[in-house]
Amino acid sequence: MSSGFTIFGLEIRYYGILMAIGFLVAFLICRYLFKKRGFNPDMTIDLLLIIFPMSIIGARLYYVIFSGTSWTFVEILKIWDGGLAIYGGVIGGFLGLLIYSLVKKINLADLTDCVVVGLIIAQAIGRIGCYFSGCCYGVVVQNPKLQWFPLSVVIDGTWHYATFFYECFWNILGFILLFIVYNKVKQRALTTGIYLAFYGFGRFFIEMLRGDSLYIGSVKVSMLLSGILFAVGVGLIVLSFVLKRRKQNEQKQKT
Repeated sequence: MSSGFTIFGLEIRYYGILMAIGFLVAFLICRYLFKKRGFNPDMTIDLLLIIFPMSIIGARLYYVIFSGTSWTFVEILKIWDGGLAIYGGVIGGFLGLLIYSLVKKINLADLTDCVVVGLIIAQAIGRIGCYFSGCCYGVVVQNPKLQWFPLSVVIDGTWHYATFFYECFWNILGFILLFIVYNKVKQRALTTGIYLAFYGFGRFFIEMLRGDSLYIGSVKVSMLLSGILFAVGVGLIVLSFVLKRRKQNEQKQKT
């Protein structure tokens, strides 16, 4: 499987193209949702200018830190050679959102509730790019009956579980769920909590099949982080309903 093509001596990789498409789709979705919720849709331009570089930096640093190898400063800068981790990108993007919310004095949950809807579909698109790059694949498939596309794919002549497609499908389901919740339920932090719980839950089990994971000792970093995200997500969901109930009680007392 080709990882890209060349135009006038410049190598263009499908992974980069799909990442760009993912950002564009997320941008358009967030712009639509911000407008529908009563926010200035042009805010998405400011967010893109902050989130895009922060997410790239985060994705690269996450990979470098947990790769288990030593890097020179020049090697770290060569992101076109591969080595970006989605979780690092999410963390970097979140820091960008946090900075923006503090500067503009906007409630962070109002931002994340919208952004996660675009984020999860961008993650789905990005995982397709992993197929072309031959990364983020699963362990070797030993059973010949399971050696068929798209359940598994051939990487360097060997069949592996197509974990990038599993996550892509899971994220598409998550996008549908989050899009419905965001549009139907105006409850602060609920969409963010569902994203964290939903994505963390699916990623935890998908990571069990991954064959190229990053480790801390003998523990897969992404499995550990997925468990933490799931717990935080559940906590946010509960908190969202508690705050809603408290607000309803305060309104009743006023009347």
